[in-house]
Amino acid sequence: MGAVGAEFRGPYGGAWRVGKRPYGQSSLETAAACLKAFYRHQGGRGVNPQLAEEFKGVRLPTKADRRRAFLGHTLRELPTNPLRPAGTVRRHPKMPPDGARRELVKAGGSARDRMVVTWLADGGFRIGELCGLHLADLHLREGAACGECRTAHVHICHRETNPNRSRAKTKHPWRVEAETVRGGAIRRVSPAMIHTYFEYVTVEYPRDTTHGMLLVQLHGPRRGEPWAPAAARGMLRRAGLRSELGRINPHAFRHAFASAVLDASGGNTVVARDAGGWASAATVDEIYGHVDVHDPVFSAALSAVWEQRP
Repeated sequence: MGAVGAEFRGPYGGAWRVGKRPYGQSSLETAAACLKAFYRHQGGRGVNPQLAEEFKGVRLPTKADRRRAFLGHTLRELPTNPLRPAGTVRRHPKMPPDGARRELVKAGGSARDRMVVTWLADGGFRIGELCGLHLADLHLREGAACGECRTAHVHICHRETNPNRSRAKTKHPWRVEAETVRGGAIRRVSPAMIHTYFEYVTVEYPRDTTHGMLLVQLHGPRRGEPWAPAAARGMLRRAGLRSELGRINPHAFRHAFASAVLDASGGNTVVARDAGGWASAATVDEIYGHVDVHDPVFSAALSAVWEQRP
């Protein structure tokens, strides 16, 4: 399993499968199943029977196992394979897998795709908000002319006339004065967001566009036209499958953003509300405030309760 693994390096420092892509998760699982069957067969012939006995363990079926199996509700146990590589881990079912941002940025085929992943992860945008941004909404330098935020920020404005039919959920009043956007929902941006924006604009953004929207089609007969939210969802879905992360929903990054801000602020829902543009702090607490079961505070609270038991 080490020889065919994705991270294994041979004695000369190169991958075992020279000139080919490393085995992915599904291929490694198939190899583990074949190797387990080989050891079990050899054990039945008297070769190292102690090792063969170690492959007779069982596990409880998961919800996915029950869905796949015929009469899955009757399943009580399934064979386990200690050689099977660990899959992706999610802190919460509504959050992206651990390391999803890094893998999606690595798998991104364009600067636009890398920018979308970075802005969703660092800004907590809804996909409709991100696809509805105009270049005029971006104030990515300190001391912008709007005077409403000293640091780099964007203005999320609800527009009914966007050609890609993207809409911001919140309808804060906004206006244009002296060719400067003011009002709307103000969202701070990170240095990584600014970096990916300039990479996208200087390398891929078509110069002949006239609609002024931020995200555009990069290929095909509709090159230069505004990018629809459905297309952004499709890009993330395909990138997740290529990276073997499973189905990636753009709103999962908003859940992860809210939980990260809550953790960093000591559970301050007002800070999380303003950082992500939620309507109220109660919304953050009820919907996005997911507790990490490995959190030290969570573990300490359980330990204190358990120690009180006779």
